Amino acid sequence: MLKILQDYQLLLDPVYNFAKKRRVLLYLVGGVLRDLALGRVKQNLDFDFAIKRGAISFGRALAKELRAGFVILDKEHGACRVIKKTKDGFYTLDFTDFRGKSIEEDLGQRDFTINTLIIDPSTGELLDLNGAKADLKNKIIRIAGEKSFSEDPLRILRAFSFAALLGFKIEPATLKAAKAEKFKLLNVSDERIRDEFFKIFASGKSYECIAELDRLKIIEIIFPEIKKMRRIGQGPYHHLDVWQHTLETLKQLELIFKNNRNSDIRLFLGQLISAERKKEAFLKFAALLHDVGKPATLRRIDGRTTFHGHERVGLSLAEGISKRLKLSNEEIHALKIIVLWHLRPGYLADNEILTARAKFRFFRDTGKEAISVLLLSLADQRATKGPLTTAQSRVRHEKTTLRLIREYYRKLKIKKDVRLVNGDDLIKKFKLKPSPLIGKILSELEELQAIGKINSKAGALKAASRFIKVKS
Repeated sequence: MLKILQDYQLLLDPVYNFAKKRRVLLYLVGGVLRDLALGRVKQNLDFDFAIKRGAISFGRALAKELRAGFVILDKEHGACRVIKKTKDGFYTLDFTDFRGKSIEEDLGQRDFTINTLIIDPSTGELLDLNGAKADLKNKIIRIAGEKSFSEDPLRILRAFSFAALLGFKIEPATLKAAKAEKFKLLNVSDERIRDEFFKIFASGKSYECIAELDRLKIIEIIFPEIKKMRRIGQGPYHHLDVWQHTLETLKQLELIFKNNRNSDIRLFLGQLISAERKKEAFLKFAALLHDVGKPATLRRIDGRTTFHGHERVGLSLAEGISKRLKLSNEEIHALKIIVLWHLRPGYLADNEILTARAKFRFFRDTGKEAISVLLLSLADQRATKGPLTTAQSRVRHEKTTLRLIREYYRKLKIKKDVRLVNGDDLIKKFKLKPSPLIGKILSELEELQAIGKINSKAGALKAASRFIKVKS
């Protein structure tokens, strides 16, 4: 076994022994070798093997031998996956037929040179036939062959997700090819596109990659809504048009994440919002869409530029984009909350006094996404530097936002108040019939209790009586 693979010997020996019995030459190729060369270790390992032919039948037989799961990935091109559970997680073994007559031709049809290192099954030698080592050393993303993007246009986005993940640069000829082939992304499934974008958002270089995708006009192929956001001026409070402001907001948000020292926020950003996506990546996606409703609400009134109601229009557009990308219901709900209320912290900061009632209503409306809204608002404000945006207003906004973040976590650690009265109490006391009015009364009483206006059952019933009189 090659020295760099010794740590994986227990996993790979059964695979190679099975291949030897069946007289099959297995070429270990790509990702795991790239990561070993870079000193990167993944929690759930994945091994890619190239076989001259019969990959699916080999994978199926191996899965039976290992008592592992088996999935056909691409019947036409002979690709399958074996999934083996372990005590700590799982590892995967992918098998694919040669893309060509030989391993050399196969490597020339892969995505990037950094993924073309192979282990020769005859000698156990590590081979570099496409300049992978040099590109890994120089931190370069380069297509393996001229037809790389035309064979699979998703590789255009994969170039950027690899660049983001590894901290590499995409070489000029590869960028030129990506721009030339960008319209072929229209033929790629939304789920595959979503997954590559979220890999970018999961990195610490999201802004850099999104800005480059924007420069090449690739991003508007994926999100055509962005095209309408370009070159729309926003008046004297802003120094950038709608789209450039959006990019700046993403940049500022990434800086906030990078410089954050709050352990509560770190835990929040690390939470999974879906099976694979974390809050941190999701919030960057929300930043990209927070002002998507502005083009439809643009009005010029007496020389003033307004976007009244853009958050509600944006909510609808963001929901449509989320469904197009097949995000989970929880993600769609969270995105709608973030887009709808992203202006709210700014409104609260404009008030001289931040009342208990205003704070209660903010936390009630934003719910579990309060921190998302506050972090986005902070980035949004830092991306706003027009001549009428004063240093005083910026400081006030920062103080209000940070105060609300502290308050959120303080309240989270306090046991929630038990209701002073319930629906049955209201029906019995006031001879009411079950109706939406009961819910409205209880909501009003919950607010009064939270801000300290009532603290007993008698006080709650007295307040309910006043509320009923107003409504009747």
